[in-house]
Amino acid sequence: GRSLWSLTEKLTLVARGDPPPTVVRRGRFAPKTLFSIFFKSTGPLLIHRVTRGQTIDHPYYIDNCLQPLIDEIKHQRLSYGTNHIILHHDNGKPHVHKCVSDYLQSEGIETIPHPPNSPDLSPCDFWLFDLIKRNLSDQSDPQSLQHAVTDLMYSLSAQEYRKTFDKWIERMQLCVDNQGHYFEHLM
Repeated sequence: GRSLWSLTEKLTLVARGDPPPTVVRRGRFAPKTLFSIFFKSTGPLLIHRVTRGQTIDHPYYIDNCLQPLIDEIKHQRLSYGTNHIILHHDNGKPHVHKCVSDYLQSEGIETIPHPPNSPDLSPCDFWLFDLIKRNLSDQSDPQSLQHAVTDLMYSLSAQEYRKTFDKWIERMQLCVDNQGHYFEHLM
């Protein structure tokens, strides 16, 4: 899972010779909407919108992201539960905290180590964030943004998710082939 900050920008077309409209820029400390999105090779598992002002620390990550994620996995895999589930998340502090590792281990979930400074290995970084930014129009409030993100995630075909996972595996192999060095320029 990864986090997505959403900042919306407006694009206005003006006729030749007309003055451009005044653009009010969002301040550095303007409110943002943060999502944690988990998906598998066939589609979304959990889309969680973080309340504005909420700090994402390891207890929050476990209680509001991982527990609902695991509940959804168990719901979808009644016979297997979390057996043979592998989770990939980056090295964000909440993700690598010992309590998070212990919780995932207690649930039987394996994690894939993520090399430091390697955004090119995260499907959210090389695929999802750009997809969401390209496909979402300006949303006026967090609820409408959450609805739009959810609609987009569920509108994608299983083939789109599968293609992304195949690309992720290619990138992982490229990382191995390059002894873990940064390789975005090779893609």
